[in-house]
Amino acid sequence: MKRLKRKKQNGGVVVNGNGSFTREPGCGRKQKLAEIHQALISDPVDIETLRRAAVSKGGLLTDELRRKVWPKLLNINVYELPHKPGRDVRENHKDYNQVVLDVRRSMKRFPKGMPATERAVLQEQLIDIILEVLKRNTQLHYYQGYHDVAVTLLLVVGERMAIALLDTLSNYHLRDFMDPTMDSTKHILNYLMPILEQVDLELHDFMIRAEVGTIFALSWLITWYGHVLSEFKHTLRLYDFFLASHPLMPIYLAATIVLHREKEVKQTECDMAMVHHLLSRIPQDLPYELLIGQAQDLFEKYPPSLLAKRAALQSRKSRSISTFQAFQLSTLHQRPDSVLQRLTKAQGSTTSRHGRSGQLAKGLRWRFLVQRAVVPGFLNPPWSWERTVTMTHGPSLEA
Repeated sequence: MKRLKRKKQNGGVVVNGNGSFTREPGCGRKQKLAEIHQALISDPVDIETLRRAAVSKGGLLTDELRRKVWPKLLNINVYELPHKPGRDVRENHKDYNQVVLDVRRSMKRFPKGMPATERAVLQEQLIDIILEVLKRNTQLHYYQGYHDVAVTLLLVVGERMAIALLDTLSNYHLRDFMDPTMDSTKHILNYLMPILEQVDLELHDFMIRAEVGTIFALSWLITWYGHVLSEFKHTLRLYDFFLASHPLMPIYLAATIVLHREKEVKQTECDMAMVHHLLSRIPQDLPYELLIGQAQDLFEKYPPSLLAKRAALQSRKSRSISTFQAFQLSTLHQRPDSVLQRLTKAQGSTTSRHGRSGQLAKGLRWRFLVQRAVVPGFLNPPWSWERTVTMTHGPSLEA
């Protein structure tokens, strides 16, 4: 088995152009908080520092920081969030019944001890969030497990921002899972075995003989592990990592998990059912920071382009892969929230003035039409008419 050489590290990373990160000596929590704060107030926002923070040890540390950083990672203006969905979002929606069934079964995804009434409110919001995103994007198709992604966002950022984040994720990172068939999803899963082949040929061959395939990792991939992890803090850590990384990073993490359990797998009877049963149940005590680092190493050593050549995979078939570079570039020129807030207020003030001007113009236009009808020759008035546009975590986000 090939073992990746690990450099000494304290959680620091350097962002590479291909969406991976090279690790470098890091620093403590206080300095990390200071770096994130400085990155958020820089103009333009220092996206590379935010990605580095999300990937490095501990991720984004708190939900308060996630509410500030996650939108930046996805190029979302928190002062232009979608409105809360109206009642009509549920009317005649083809996926309504399936979404309701999935959300009703998602009780374990909510914090233990949460009052039933509060959970019920969040579940109703979760239904609306999913249906709203699907309504906005008719090309997207719902899949079971999509609600696991949506509920993670809802619990951290609230309803309106969750809609914005889920909309962007659905069109980029999750796009391959939202086709009318599972062909694109299977294509992504097909990257798993080539990674194992490069790192541990013996393990790879054992799994081939067992004919276990890759379906055991399906729920890991399409829910970003939200469906299979019992500790919400671990789910959040992985979401920090995935939001800052290449869309295929969840499959690289899947490879590190299988490699981490190498001895268990090889000691299992070489039988499809036995191996599938073992692998489909993720241990809850995995060393996540170690696995995240190993997934990064695998990505750098065996990038998707290399695997595609070796395994006859075609990256062009993946919309998530083909659009990633352009999406990543689009995040680099964002203004800090303080500037966005000021611009939004200025725009609102201008809109308000134009609204009053519009009402005046309507009155003047009516007067002109009347005078024109009464006074022949009154054809050139000295004016013209122009058409001049969370769970609440703070009024600025949900107002």
